[in-house]
Amino acid sequence: MKKLPKELIELIQSEYDNIAGLVIHKNGNIAYESYFHGYNESDTIHIASVTKSIVSMLVGIAIDKGHIKSLEQKVLDFFPDYVIKKREKTIQKVTIRRLITMTAPYKFKSEPYTKVYSSEDWTKSVLDLLGGKTLSDDFKYTTIGLQTLSGILINATGKSLLDFATENLFLPLDIKAPKNFRIHNKEEHFSFLKDKYVNGWVIDPIGANTSGWGLTLTTRDIAKIGQLYLNKGKWNNQQIVASKWVTDSTKKQSQWNNLQYGYLWWIIDGKENKNYAAIGDGGNIIYVDTENECTIAITSRFKPRAKDRIELIKKYILPQIEKNNCTQHGM
Repeated sequence: MKKLPKELIELIQSEYDNIAGLVIHKNGNIAYESYFHGYNESDTIHIASVTKSIVSMLVGIAIDKGHIKSLEQKVLDFFPDYVIKKREKTIQKVTIRRLITMTAPYKFKSEPYTKVYSSEDWTKSVLDLLGGKTLSDDFKYTTIGLQTLSGILINATGKSLLDFATENLFLPLDIKAPKNFRIHNKEEHFSFLKDKYVNGWVIDPIGANTSGWGLTLTTRDIAKIGQLYLNKGKWNNQQIVASKWVTDSTKKQSQWNNLQYGYLWWIIDGKENKNYAAIGDGGNIIYVDTENECTIAITSRFKPRAKDRIELIKKYILPQIEKNNCTQHGM
């Protein structure tokens, strides 16, 4: 293992003190790898909203395998038993595309976490919140809203989200699949977010995995996922994710203020298919830089208002990569 340069380690320890691990891939190999606060390469951590980007990959795989016809399929196609409330017409028009571009409409201004996570069926609870008066292209970032994707993938594939991900993503990338993790109350929820060592993929009372948060992986695991996208969806000569899906996922599909958004991936500096990232709360990130042909994976402990990782990467890490030309180090 080649550790980060001393000055970068000192910077992280002083200014980015909740970082647990950092892995940099260059030329298909681990160029640098460092851990902090007693973590190591085998420790999993809650990657927060990076989960969203991984679920986006699973949607692409499901389409490629024919489980889902296209992104233009209506959400309610996958829930034939769902009873629409009277005068509710907007929900009937919502497509999968709107879910994964954050342009789906919801009947809330701020996310009703307690209402959803205290219910027996989180997907059903979110469907009740989907829709509203009008359908527009307005960007509305949501975490609980993406729970609908879990239900879609379960009903489309006939498998749990964890089983589908294990078979089609984790096993091919040699990632140890997490176990299902059940949260019963608010205290257990906060423990999952804040405890140093957590493992699993959160499920609701009926066993449906979360799709907006709740997945734990190692730093090396998410680095592999970044490398998979850098390789246009190919791993060990096997096409895991269709190259077209990778391309479409990482170009502008919607926009929030000055930030461009793909299919649950953020586009950095407006450079479509060039620089993009999966970003999670607390400073978890998969950063893919096709121009420098490298990926940077950072896992972080829970911390409100954590310091910007994009700034860390652009101002300090990328110059270090260019300076040292990332000497190859075997995976």
